[in-house]
Amino acid sequence: MRLRLCAFFCQYLSGMHFYAMNHEALFTPTQLGPFTLRNRIVLPPLTRSRSTQPGNVANPLMATYYRQRAGAGFMVTEGTQIEPRGQGYAWTPGIHSAEQVEGWRQVTDAVHAEGGVIFAQLWHVGRVSHTSLQPGGGAPVAPSAIAASSVKVFIETGPGSGILAEPSVPRALATDEVKALVQLYVQAARNAMEAGFDGIEIHCANGYLVNQFISAHSNLRTDEYGGSLHNRLRFLREVTQAIAEVIGADRMGVRFSPLFASTTEERVYLGLVEDDPHETYVEAVKILQEIGIAYLSLAEADWDAAPRLPDSFRNAVRSAFGGKILYAGKYTAELAAEAIEAGWADLIAFGRPFIANPDLPARIANGWPLNPLDAASMYGGTHQGYSDYPAYKG
Repeated sequence: MRLRLCAFFCQYLSGMHFYAMNHEALFTPTQLGPFTLRNRIVLPPLTRSRSTQPGNVANPLMATYYRQRAGAGFMVTEGTQIEPRGQGYAWTPGIHSAEQVEGWRQVTDAVHAEGGVIFAQLWHVGRVSHTSLQPGGGAPVAPSAIAASSVKVFIETGPGSGILAEPSVPRALATDEVKALVQLYVQAARNAMEAGFDGIEIHCANGYLVNQFISAHSNLRTDEYGGSLHNRLRFLREVTQAIAEVIGADRMGVRFSPLFASTTEERVYLGLVEDDPHETYVEAVKILQEIGIAYLSLAEADWDAAPRLPDSFRNAVRSAFGGKILYAGKYTAELAAEAIEAGWADLIAFGRPFIANPDLPARIANGWPLNPLDAASMYGGTHQGYSDYPAYKG
């Protein structure tokens, strides 16, 4: 069943003015940890809700979808929940069961057969969930018992059907539960490597669990994980460090979504609620530099009239971080090439254009037109609007 969720989760990005007149920068090989990437074009995490039920298992349809897009220099999967409590939307895949590991192996085998590089995005939504998605119908878990606002979750109401709902009020995690969650992230990373992934990305953006610990608006804790910025960054540090010790920091990335706006109310949108995003994220980046992860992914706001990241922030991030820096947002090929040539970006991710154009790198390289995006089939459904977008035939 096609889900008409685009009003809540996406905006249409036209192919008009997409191409760069001088796009060589996008096709210069670069090194990412142990991998030599053939281009700088990235398939970013894109929730598509096509996993097999019951069990939230990756399947052959998903393997086809990712294989079709393996021309990217580098790929990151859709958000993949690390445990049952980490699910916030119907039909999203997990990486915590043996069946899920086997399902993802179909995907990694398909991508590697095409010479692609693919990382799994490890995801826990925290408070951005609903009791109907939680084990035993329990409350979602979060740093503090504060409900998420300005966001909806999609819950299943029957086979292939569902509705949008307000997130449920979460319960606050005890200190020992926070420490146990660190180990759940570690086990998910082990599972991802067992499934054949080349590495992992930790989802620390968009108001989900790690972001909830970072934000002073969603984290009112009085233990070692709350209060000062140093303490609010502790969960990020512990998760990242623990995974690095198991799989190697050179096979890791972290995704943030810093939002700079003129008022606190604007910064609360979708949970991006740091009062001082410059200080918060520069300090977070310094932690990641100490650990030595391979890349940092920065998801910029992409709605109409969204605030841009200030140059002062981009420069501060570049000064603080020695690994590769990936930007995603409302980029055209021209803007992407300019960002790489300017030196503040190494990789650029294209989301919605890559959904509709499985051969996007070839289209950019050759100036071929883009397929239009079918917004109605973005979330849930069949192969339609998923794996049936055609490659360019001339």
